[in-house]
Amino acid sequence: MDLRVARHTNDLEKIKSFYIDVLKFEWLGGFENHSGYDGIFIGKPDAGWHFEFTVSNEKANHFPDEDDIIVLYPGTISEYDQLLGNLSENAIPVIAAKNPYWNENGKMFLDPDGFRIILSHLKAR
Repeated sequence: MDLRVARHTNDLEKIKSFYIDVLKFEWLGGFENHSGYDGIFIGKPDAGWHFEFTVSNEKANHFPDEDDIIVLYPGTISEYDQLLGNLSENAIPVIAAKNPYWNENGKMFLDPDGFRIILSHLKAR
């Protein structure tokens, strides 16, 4: 089974830059004017999952709360440290997680749409 996480956004270029330049995912493809939507696919090749972000003439209407998070597990401590460095270089602040488990086992920050992401060092070696 493959997985696609799809989300509407108001700024496709800002989302693309964040997920590719900061978090180091790859652009896997995209589309224009598909039933009024433009979109991009971002992830890791052959991973069996990817993010899809779309824009249209309709504004995104997001309601994430403090427990709605995406958790990313870098494969190595070096990759984890590099991603934290990318966040710092791009002035993306680390924020406290509501769940104290994540404050002990990772770092939380917001993507350009205000969704919470955690980089966790738990699986890094």
